[in-house]
Amino acid sequence: MSISSKKAQVVIASGNAGKLREFRELLRELPVELVPQSNFGISSAEETGLSFVENAILKARHAAAQTGLPAIADDSGLAVDALRGAPGIYSARYSGENDDAANNRLLLENLRNVPETQRTGRFHCALAYMRYAEDPCPIICQASWEGQILFEARGENGFGYDPLFYLPMSGCTSAELPPEQKNRISHRGRAMQKLLRELTG
Repeated sequence: MSISSKKAQVVIASGNAGKLREFRELLRELPVELVPQSNFGISSAEETGLSFVENAILKARHAAAQTGLPAIADDSGLAVDALRGAPGIYSARYSGENDDAANNRLLLENLRNVPETQRTGRFHCALAYMRYAEDPCPIICQASWEGQILFEARGENGFGYDPLFYLPMSGCTSAELPPEQKNRISHRGRAMQKLLRELTG
């Protein structure tokens, strides 16, 4: 499962600028050039799966098929216990539009009557690495990050639901963490650390 030491291109199956920054930082040790799928002018895959893993595979396979290159895809989101796991796989388009502020407003509205002790949830990340589009054995790495949903946003870093995601162990929100610290402990950071070990082991 190891990746070649020769410098090569790997497609990142995402157009999310925040995710792309994190990918490049977290996978900087790989001897590859990480290229966003937008560089190839390809559209995003239809996310028709019912789980993070299914959608990650769909996105990675689509990017690999369109470019002929290995591809890495991430599907991640926030699962809130009081909302029966919502927004879940629909996190990016929870409000019906791909807009962080609108998604955060809807989340707060849907939790307006939920007390602090019941506002638990977690970020989850599933990563899929496809060597080629027909790869029957993609590498799958997953990780979760436990926290609570605040009543109002705090912090300027990160993206998505980060300003509402409070980390009791750290005493701050994800959006208040320095990027380097977030990358070490977040769901995506830990999933990528697993992927890095798989690809270089």
